[in-house]
Amino acid sequence: MRPIGLRTRVSAAFALGALLLSVCISLVSYESTRRTLFAERERTAVRATYYDAAVVNAGIAGPAPDVLEVLRSLDTGSDRYVLLYLDGQWHSRNADLAADTAVPPLLQTMIAGGQAAAQRVHRDGRPVLIVGIPLAGSAAFYEIISLGELERTLQTLALVLTTTAIMVAAGGAAVGWYVTRHALRPLSAVASAARGIAEGDLTTRLDPATEPDLAPLSVAFNDMADQLARRLERDRRFAADVSHELRSPLQTLAAAASVIEKRRDGLDGRASTAIGLLTAEVGRFQTLVNDLLELARSDQPVRPEPVDMTELARQVCRSRGLPADLVEADPDAPHTWLVERRRMRQALGNLVDNAVRYGGGPTAVRVGAGFLEVDDAGPGVAEKDRVSIFDRFVRGPAANARGAGDGTGLGLAIVAEHAAAHGGGASVGERPGGGARFRIDLPGSRT
Repeated sequence: MRPIGLRTRVSAAFALGALLLSVCISLVSYESTRRTLFAERERTAVRATYYDAAVVNAGIAGPAPDVLEVLRSLDTGSDRYVLLYLDGQWHSRNADLAADTAVPPLLQTMIAGGQAAAQRVHRDGRPVLIVGIPLAGSAAFYEIISLGELERTLQTLALVLTTTAIMVAAGGAAVGWYVTRHALRPLSAVASAARGIAEGDLTTRLDPATEPDLAPLSVAFNDMADQLARRLERDRRFAADVSHELRSPLQTLAAAASVIEKRRDGLDGRASTAIGLLTAEVGRFQTLVNDLLELARSDQPVRPEPVDMTELARQVCRSRGLPADLVEADPDAPHTWLVERRRMRQALGNLVDNAVRYGGGPTAVRVGAGFLEVDDAGPGVAEKDRVSIFDRFVRGPAANARGAGDGTGLGLAIVAEHAAAHGGGASVGERPGGGARFRIDLPGSRT
């Protein structure tokens, strides 16, 4: 499972914190508003009920009162219903109201005891407030006030508060993303500088004044880059000096070995075999020294010139005794590239030599739009070795299995160095049908 990034975690924390805070505030606001509205509604209902109760009490005081007329004289509107309990009977001006079941028994008991009371209940799924007032004798007056409008108001309030909480959470996430983006910008600069160093740009440095809090990190990074550059320069100079100093004695050895090689037929079998081994090893040693010198010079600036890459590829094949028709050129791609001829001849030659030595020979040399490819007929390169195979002195088990093991281990490293010097790269993959496909990409070298 891929770990969650720091920016995502911080943004989520901001969003969660904002959501929790807004939920708490919303709950407190909702509960406070609900209690206030219900309390105010109840006080208003009690005052109105007391007023109507006084009117009803006066209307039923005389002999043979017209109860229905008294109840109809009350101005209750459409959200209030009135009930009168008189002489053991229930009276109502609404025929659709079941008077005998409208008032809860507990409330009736309290009113019968001479105590005014109010109770919130649900009738037919709707909230109502029932206020009871004791009248003269055993009479009791009740008003049933609908709380539907108040309930709808609270539902709207709850919806608004929920929407607000979600918006606040989203705003918190946005703030977290914005804050982390700016807070991590110095680290992004460090990562970019590290990538530059890894890609070979040893001049990359950080400005300690950009972010004072990260100044120690910037200074440490710059010191590391300086030491790395100095170490690489010492290694380059050492390789160049050693290789240069070895060339003169090697040339002397090669000349002496050549003289002895010409008289090999007059020697006995063991001496002849020894001379053959000596000549081969001197030649391999010369190749190694030349490769080391080439690597030591690989960090020098490229001197580009217009080069016909198709013709260069054919020349490389012919110089190795291979047919020129191995070269396959894309007719729609420009064949003239702005590159350094010497480096590209050596890079392509090393790939062809690698195919001859380890891959059973090249099957195609392809020139395309900004790339060169060399296919071989060998066993291919294992996926785990496809990056390390371009390192210096690294051949790997797969490379050892592809040939006699007489290479220097520097040929593909030189290919990668020359490709990088031109702003490109080298890679290897599978050839359709089997074998390896080595590729040099130079996207910025086409004219």
